[in-house]
Amino acid sequence: MTDTLTERARRVRFVIFDVDGVLTDGSLFLDDDGRQYKAFNSKDGQGMRMLADSGVQVGILTGRRSGVVEHRMQDLGIRLVVQGRRDKLEALDGLLTDAGVSAEETAYVGDDVVDLPVMRRVALAIAVADAHALVREHAHYVTRQPGGRGAAREACEFIMEAQGTLQAALTTYLG
Repeated sequence: MTDTLTERARRVRFVIFDVDGVLTDGSLFLDDDGRQYKAFNSKDGQGMRMLADSGVQVGILTGRRSGVVEHRMQDLGIRLVVQGRRDKLEALDGLLTDAGVSAEETAYVGDDVVDLPVMRRVALAIAVADAHALVREHAHYVTRQPGGRGAAREACEFIMEAQGTLQAALTTYLG
C-alpha cells in the first residue's frame, strides 16, 4: 500500500531546504570583487520559523557557500546548515545524524537536478513550481509558488496542515 501525500507529511520531523532557486529565485548577484548578494522572501522565513516552532526541525543543504546564507539562517535560528557540498546525498547522512532523525522522517525542498539524489531518498520530496521538469516529475508535492516567492512558506504550511499545527500557529497572531 502506498502512502498518501498527507500521511507522508504527517511523519515529517525534519525539513531540509536548498537555497538557490528555493529560498531565492535562483538569481546570483555578484559585485566586481566577487561578493555575493541574495534576496530572501520574508514570508518564507516566517513559514520556516512557524514550522520550527511547531516542533519540526529545519535545515539547509546547499551546493554553494555564502556568508549571506549563514547570516540569514542565524537570523532565523536555523543551526543545521551545510554549505558548499555539491554531493548533497553524501552530506545528507551527517544532517540526519545531527537532527537525530531518519530519511523516512525527512522532507527535502529542491529545484534542480543536483537535488534529485536527496529527493529520491527522503520520505517527502517537494519541488518548487519553477523547478526543472525532471525534479517536478520525481517530487511527491509541487508547490504552486516559485522559488524565492513563497514556495518555502507553502511547503511549511502544507506540512503543518497535515500535522494539525497550522491553525494553532496562525491563531497566535490574532491576539
